[in-house]
Amino acid sequence: MVALVLPRLVAAAGTARRSARVAGRNVTAMKLSYWLLLVSGFLEPLLYLLAIGVGVGALVGDLTLPGGQVVSYATFVAPAMLASSAMTGALAETTFNFFGKFKQLKLYDGMIATPLRPIEIALGELGWAMVRGSAYSVAFVVVLVAMDLTTLSRGLLAVPAAVLVGFAFGAAGLALATFMRSWQDLDLLGSVQFTLFLFSGTFVPAEAYPQVLRWLVEVTPLYRAVHLIRGVCVGVDGWGWLLDVAYLLVVTVLGLVVAARRMSTLLYR
Repeated sequence: MVALVLPRLVAAAGTARRSARVAGRNVTAMKLSYWLLLVSGFLEPLLYLLAIGVGVGALVGDLTLPGGQVVSYATFVAPAMLASSAMTGALAETTFNFFGKFKQLKLYDGMIATPLRPIEIALGELGWAMVRGSAYSVAFVVVLVAMDLTTLSRGLLAVPAAVLVGFAFGAAGLALATFMRSWQDLDLLGSVQFTLFLFSGTFVPAEAYPQVLRWLVEVTPLYRAVHLIRGVCVGVDGWGWLLDVAYLLVVTVLGLVVAARRMSTLLYR
C-alpha cells in the first residue's frame, strides 16, 4: 500500500510546489498600477450596491423571498454584488492577464522548457487569481457586516462560498482564454459577463421572469453563485445549496481540464 500511495503523494507535492512558483512569479512581477487595478475592481460592485441596493432600494422597499422571508432590497442585492465581485476578480485575472502572458508575451513558452507542465501553469495562475478574488471577497464582506446587511457569522461563511465562486469563474476564464485569438474577443466576453450580471437574479428574483427565461437564468453560473451566497448571507436553508456547490465544483474541474489540454495542444505543437 505504501509503495502505491507514496509516489502519488510525492508527485502531488511536486505539482503543488511548482504551481506555487508560478503564482509566486506573479507576486514578484507586480507593480503599483496593478494595485490600483485591484482597488478599481472592488469599487465597481460597491458603487452598484450603494446606488441601486441602497438608493433605488429606498423606492423599492422590502422584498419577500420565495421561502417567505422578508428582507430589505439592499439586503437582497448585497450578496449578488459579492458574487459579482468574486466573478469579476477571477475573470479579469484569468482572461485579460492570462491571454496577454499566453498569446502576446509568450511567457509560458519559456516555462514549459522547465519541469513545469501545462496543468501546473493553469493551477498556478488560478491560485494567483484566487488571491485577487479572495481579497475582493473579504473586503466586501467587511462592508456588508459594517452596513448591517448580514451578520458576522454569516459573513464568515460567505467568504469560502465566494472563494468557490472565484475558483469556478477563474477556471472557466482560463479555458475560454485559450480559445481567444485577439484582444477583440475580450470585448465579446465582457458583453457576456455584463449580461450575466444583469440577468442572474442580481436585482430581481428569478421568479419575476417569464418561465422560459427563468429556466435560462437558473442554469447560468452566476445565478448559482448568487443563489448560494444569498442563501448564506440571508440565512435561507435548503438543499439548493448542495446543487449550487456541486454546479460550481463541476465548472471548476471542467475549466481546469479544458485549459490544461488546450495549453498542451498550443504549447507543444
